[in-house]
Amino acid sequence: QLQLVESGGGKVQPGGSLRLSCTTSGFTLDYYAIGWFRQAPGKEREGVSCISSSGDITNYADSVKGRFTISRDSAKNTVYLQMNSLKPEDTAVYYCAAGSLHPSMLVTTTPFEAYDYWGQGTQVTVSS
Repeated sequence: QLQLVESGGGKVQPGGSLRLSCTTSGFTLDYYAIGWFRQAPGKEREGVSCISSSGDITNYADSVKGRFTISRDSAKNTVYLQMNSLKPEDTAVYYCAAGSLHPSMLVTTTPFEAYDYWGQGTQVTVSS
């Protein structure tokens, strides 16, 4: 069973940056599209960004476009979410998910449940 592990969360001041990592052991992520999701208290989980297995397709939610960057490093079997210019409204638990998705599903509106594997999440808090 493929299990994903997120790391890199923490507390940061508004305007700051964090880089989240998503990795697994025993399996290669090369075959999977990866999505990043987040869920704030009292809100529904939302898609933040996604990347195709080859890395040639990326998409972002409008709320993070221009601030967040998704990338993947095959040598490290890791997918990253670089988050810059963080805002208090970015505060949430961030999850990564892996799935064998059709290219038409590589959009941030594809639900979490469409993916095959998920991590436990990492907390990101943006506060002064």
